[in-house]
Amino acid sequence: MSFSASSGSVGWVIPVGTPARSDQGWTRGMPPPSSRRAGVSIVPVARRVSSFLGVRGSLKAVGNGSGLRPLPVTGGVRCTSASATAVNPVQRSPQPSGDKVQQEPTEEADPAEATVAAFLRNGKPVGTAAAETVELAGLAALVSAEPTGASTSRGAAVSNGGIQTRAVHGGERVKGGMKARATLDAIATPIVQTSTFTFRSTRECIEYNQGTYDSFEYGRYGNPTARSVEEKLMALEGAEDALVSASGMNAVTTMLLALVPENGHIVVTTDCYRRTRQFVGTVLPKMGVRTTVIDPADTAGLEAIFATQGASLFFSETPTNPLIRVLDTGAVTSLCRQYGVVSVIDTTFATAYNFRALDYGADLVLHSGTKYLAGHNDVLAGALVGSSALIAPVRRLHGVLGGVLDPHAAFLLLRGLKTLSLRMEAHNRNALALANALEDHPKIAKVHHPSLPSHVDHVIAMKQFPRGFGGVLSFELAGDGDAWSRETFEATGRFVDALRLPYIGPSMGGTESLVEQVCIMGYFDQPLRERQRLGICNGLVRFSCGIEDTDDLVADVLQALEAA
Repeated sequence: MSFSASSGSVGWVIPVGTPARSDQGWTRGMPPPSSRRAGVSIVPVARRVSSFLGVRGSLKAVGNGSGLRPLPVTGGVRCTSASATAVNPVQRSPQPSGDKVQQEPTEEADPAEATVAAFLRNGKPVGTAAAETVELAGLAALVSAEPTGASTSRGAAVSNGGIQTRAVHGGERVKGGMKARATLDAIATPIVQTSTFTFRSTRECIEYNQGTYDSFEYGRYGNPTARSVEEKLMALEGAEDALVSASGMNAVTTMLLALVPENGHIVVTTDCYRRTRQFVGTVLPKMGVRTTVIDPADTAGLEAIFATQGASLFFSETPTNPLIRVLDTGAVTSLCRQYGVVSVIDTTFATAYNFRALDYGADLVLHSGTKYLAGHNDVLAGALVGSSALIAPVRRLHGVLGGVLDPHAAFLLLRGLKTLSLRMEAHNRNALALANALEDHPKIAKVHHPSLPSHVDHVIAMKQFPRGFGGVLSFELAGDGDAWSRETFEATGRFVDALRLPYIGPSMGGTESLVEQVCIMGYFDQPLRERQRLGICNGLVRFSCGIEDTDDLVADVLQALEAA
């Protein structure tokens, strides 16, 4: 980005490498005093500079050709009033105007005492300013700019006001300048903890509603910190758009309500999160929506359903919860495209590190960000990633229903994502080692992990998940040989209680290992016939491996089996 001024056929370009000189009343990106011409003003033109602050615009100098008016500086903070007095924030000897900086004689100076400044040529840095530096300088000026010296008048209104007025507005009413620039330069994305975003004029408000001024309006419709998470997820998944929400279930329910029409038909797979099954079985029927349930591997059955009944949407996890089934995603999404069905794949257990469903033709990918994405058992979050055309109606309904992600939770999710690959590698390694250790153990009846040749989906799983399957595996204790007996139920409880490292609790995906006896934790109120239909036997254990040392985790499980 550059700044230019012109008058008739005469024009000039402001040097992008102009150093900051707050003591002379001019700043980076502005011409030095010797090259100023009077009567030139700064106006914004439509061009996105930064998505974080939501400000659309760059800076362009225009005028009658007689000069450029700088932004004066007061107290080290850029302001817009031409009448403001320039004050040097750092006390120093007066310097002559122009580019040259007066230097002290150095003939008798000890070279060993010289600072790095002695290596500069003519006191100037070598090389041109980075393009980002120029853009951010322009943005900081734009953010601080208010029409007709409003910033100065508002500052005066605060400073001349009563003590309560100063307590409310002091240090905050005048925006931009150094504070805006520091926000842009902070290495950690700031937590924008606000419910409301304001406008500096009615014109900005109108332009926002016309779609020509990029910003935010109200926290239920979006937040800069949350948008940073969305953009990171877009980069990880290779997606057009993303939407974060207050929980994984909020992402599921809002997506289904937005994309499934009244009297629609959806297809889901047998093994899925219980609360998702509960929603499609009890809430969607009130809208006249029918649900068909199929086995994750039954692609022939899926095509028959599409051909004879049609469908609005297909939804499945891969891997599934809690039996770790793996979908042939490419085959399923191909059928969905053929029959005009929206495909939504929940890859919470995998994450983009292990599997990107969009690469296999899925329209949307869903995550419970509470799990691996955040990764520390301290956040509730959900995410929907994929086609911008499909996310748009979900985002509109999301703004109505209000399941927004709190900015601080968004910050924690953003931080967790930075170490996703490092953590997933450890999760993968631990689950694989534990699955191998249990496969032939005499007290284990069955291990559910796609890496094992005994797994029903092993072949397709190994093709689609070359890195691993995440940290979750399930296994069934043998007990007395009857998966549904009291003895097997009690033996499984003894095993869980004998574990020393994992915590007993729901959820998964955090740094700490978690374990649960599934029939107690998630299906305590379900009748036996329902659990038998779903395969939730008395001895089923879901083990979510954390990132502890592999040998320690395996040794703990093996010693606990002695108590079973």
